[in-house]
Amino acid sequence: MAKKKPNQQKVISNRRARHDYELGDSLVVGLELTGRETKALRMGHGQLRGSYVTVKGEELFLINAAINGTNGIPIPEDEQSRARKLLAKRREINALIEGKQQGKTIVPLEMLTGGRYIKLRIAIGRGKKLYDKRQTLKKRDETRSISQALKTFRN
Repeated sequence: MAKKKPNQQKVISNRRARHDYELGDSLVVGLELTGRETKALRMGHGQLRGSYVTVKGEELFLINAAINGTNGIPIPEDEQSRARKLLAKRREINALIEGKQQGKTIVPLEMLTGGRYIKLRIAIGRGKKLYDKRQTLKKRDETRSISQALKTFRN
């Protein structure tokens, strides 16, 4: 019997999350998916932009995450952005609910497809104001210019 090739890890990330939110510790949770959705995610046909996590009846749900099918894997339009249940331990869920009650948002950061199961990395974050975003960009530009100056100075 031929050996299976190890799955090449495709990370589907939410690049706007770090820009729009001041994030705390991250947590990896499981996802409840159908077979078609799993195949599509392993091929990298997913998107987390604009998605968020909500609490319904002491359970976590991923809202607005798009999983697009391909020619070989048809996913109907109404199922592409349906609510998907997140799988986590009870104490983790309770900690997230406490953060949500304090006015914070549960933000999905990335989908990990490398192992046997597809996982989602989430974090509790507080939304940044426009001036916070500007300060972050300013700090990043300053550190970049300092590192470039040091690099030219050393050479």
